Order: sequence, then C-alpha cells, then structure tokens
Amino acid sequence: MQQEEFQECYRKVMANASQVIVGKERELRLVCIAFLCSGHVLLEDLPGTGKTTLLKCFAKTVGQECKRIQFTPDLLPSDITGIRFYNQKTGEFVFQKGPLFTNLVLADEINRATPRTQSSLLEAMEERQITVDGETHRLEEPFFVMATQNPIESYGTFPLPEAQMDRFFLRLSLGYMSREQEMAVISGESSQEKLHSLQPVLRREEIAEMKAYVKTIRVHQEVLNYLMDLVEKTRTEGRFAAGVSTRGAIALYHAAQAAAAIAGRDFVIPEDIKELAPFVLAHRMLAKGATDTETAERFIQKLTEEIPVPLEEGL
Repeated sequence: MQQEEFQECYRKVMANASQVIVGKERELRLVCIAFLCSGHVLLEDLPGTGKTTLLKCFAKTVGQECKRIQFTPDLLPSDITGIRFYNQKTGEFVFQKGPLFTNLVLADEINRATPRTQSSLLEAMEERQITVDGETHRLEEPFFVMATQNPIESYGTFPLPEAQMDRFFLRLSLGYMSREQEMAVISGESSQEKLHSLQPVLRREEIAEMKAYVKTIRVHQEVLNYLMDLVEKTRTEGRFAAGVSTRGAIALYHAAQAAAAIAGRDFVIPEDIKELAPFVLAHRMLAKGATDTETAERFIQKLTEEIPVPLEEGL
C-alpha cells in the first residue's frame, strides 16, 4: 500500500464514522491509531457519553464483527472465554466458544467484574489466544478490545491491576459535546438509526495493508532518543511507585508511526511523540498510595515541555 492509498482509506473511515460520532474527531483518530497498531483502548467516561456507540460505529465502519460483554460481579471467566462440555450424542468433549472469539470486543464496565474474570482477558489481549483446559485457541485478526469504566463511581467495583492497565495501548475520555453539537444530536436522527444504516468502507485485506504500511514509517535515531528520554524520566520520578514499562515505550513508538502515517508523512517527528505521550503512557504509571491518572497526565505533559526536542536539521 502506498501513502495515497493509506490516506484515502483513513479519510473514508473518518468520514463514515463521523456520521454517527459528532464532534469527536480527535478521539476517533486515537481509536484508529490504536486499531492500526493492534492495540486496545481503555475508555474512561461518565455514562451516556457515547462509549458503546463509538465502538459499534467503528466496528461497522471497518466491517468487522463486534460483540459486547457486560461485566458484572457474577461474571465468570468461562462466560467470556468459552467452556468445554461433554456432548452425550457424540461421546466427546466439545469446546463452546465465548464472546471473546470475535474481532472487536466491547468490555463494558470492566471494573465491575472480579479480578479473576478481569485476568481472563490478559492472554487474549497480549498473545491473541485463549487457553481453556490446556487447549490453546488462536483468535482471528484483527482483534481489538475497547474497555469502558466509570471514573467516578467506585461502589461495587474492582480496580484494574497494573498488569491489566499495561495491556491497554492507550487511555482516553470522550467528554461532553459542545452545546451546538449536543442540540443537533438531540433534535436530529437517533444514533441507533444512523448505526443501522451505516455501511462498511474497508475490506479485511485493506486493514492488513494499512497495518503493514504503518510499520514502514521511519523513526530517526534522535527522535527515538527523545522518546527514551521521556520514558526513562518517568522511572526516576520520586512521586511515582512505578514508571513506564518497556511495553509502554513500544506502544508509544508504534503510535507515533501511525500518527505520522495519518498525517501523510513517512517519518515520525517529535511532535507525534509529544501529542500521544499522555494518552499512551499516563495510565501505565502508578502514583504512590493510589493510581492517579490525571496526576500522571499532567506530569507527562510537563516532561514533554521540559525535555529538549531534537532540532529539525539534526533529523
């Protein structure tokens, strides 16, 4: 795939999804970046801001199967991975696939499930496979998880452990629309009606080609040094119990490649790193005493302003 073809595919995705998702171009772009990098998204926001609609809209736009899992305290790991049962007619054990066997998964209110159920997602998210009773089943590509959680309500919830948070490629929040946008949505055609009429604009082959193209984007050594300066600084800050992992550094590297491709460049610039760092790195840092993502976001934003940016002539 060439740069022009990539740009055209991206424009089609954004134009199609924007028919349903109003005024959230930046958020849609970030979801596209995670999807192109085979990453997963943690969406933290209040109820009723369009989290479920966003994923359903994106799934229909890219033409992939989507399943929703409502996480509750009584949800068991086998309810989402699947279960082996004895078939009396054939006299054999048969594996019944769970809802994780799909392309796009909406893990709704993920922090309402017990840690045992939450952990059943780890293997699927990282290794694209599910092991049940010693038998491993590969997941079909593309595989994309978008998990939601309410950042305010904590009653009856189980906070995600650090290992689970680190599996998410980026964290974002939709927030409220502007007054004019919200009035247009209230008085216009319902989102569900728009979703039903939405048509896919990408084929699976085009998705694979777009992902392959992103990997060809060049990252100059000086830009890579800038990325590592940022990551290493998070590990030496005294107010945090843990800094960004190597997985987080890799995620930022690939996210910058995708951002450059979307911008029509075949190379990464420091501004790509600066823009994406808060979304990719903040949720991977652990504040002493408790997880405070907003504090981490402000800290990373400050780092991007303090760490010297490579000059253009040196690239």
